[in-house]
Amino acid sequence: MLFVLLDFSPIKPDFGLFFWTVLIFLIFWFLMGKMAFGPIKDALKKRENDIQDALDESKKAREEMANMKSENAKMQAQANDDRAKILQEAKDMKNSIINEAKDKAKEEANKIVANAKIEIDNQRKAAVNDIKNQAGVMAIEIAESLIKKNLKGDAEQEGLVNTLVDKFNLN
Repeated sequence: MLFVLLDFSPIKPDFGLFFWTVLIFLIFWFLMGKMAFGPIKDALKKRENDIQDALDESKKAREEMANMKSENAKMQAQANDDRAKILQEAKDMKNSIINEAKDKAKEEANKIVANAKIEIDNQRKAAVNDIKNQAGVMAIEIAESLIKKNLKGDAEQEGLVNTLVDKFNLN
């Protein structure tokens, strides 16, 4: 058996090795044809059809884009004309509204100034009356406190008055 292995050469195959190699190759080729080549062929055919469909759709899209560009240019020109008309109308309307607003603002300002003068005068009178009332209340409270306390000397009276004045200034 050792002689058989030593005599083996892949460069010089014998008939049995050649027969089995060819037979295995043919079985492999048949299986590959059924299992792999058919699906690969179908996938390539499908891909070719998809590419052709995409090219056809692209051509249609280009034609539609050309049509849309011409329509867009017409619409753009019409829009520019409409915009110019609207802007002119808006300017005219703006000027009339501004003039009306100026007249109304002058009248309103005069009314506000007159009302403000009256309100200032009323507030001033109210403030003077309030100060007089507070001064009167303060004088009465100081007098009441002085009467309640039995004062023995001038220094004591002066200290009490200063304390009360500070107390009312804080309020």
